[in-house]
Amino acid sequence: MKKQMKSKTTVYEPSAGQPLTARQKREVQVLARLPENAVDTSDIPELPPGVWKNAVRGKWYRPVKKAVSIRLDADVLAWLRAQGSGYQTRVNTLLRKRMLEEIRK
Repeated sequence: MKKQMKSKTTVYEPSAGQPLTARQKREVQVLARLPENAVDTSDIPELPPGVWKNAVRGKWYRPVKKAVSIRLDADVLAWLRAQGSGYQTRVNTLLRKRMLEEIRK
């Protein structure tokens, strides 16, 4: 008869907004100081080499949209609309690109 081994795995799922206790903070700090090769990943199976071949970053990410009213110069609006449908998306794309450039500086 085989003897059942008890698992030493502890699962902790904090409630949303619940701060960590002092003990939990110490445990996280200890774990953060461990070198990569000291982390036990034996319970995580290796992924096959081609698993990420068709991966797409941000495929399911959809930022929250908010309806706004904006005044644009007539020639700017005409230029955007002349490129086909989806001019509002292009406005958002242009503004996001500029925003990210500003953030990176």
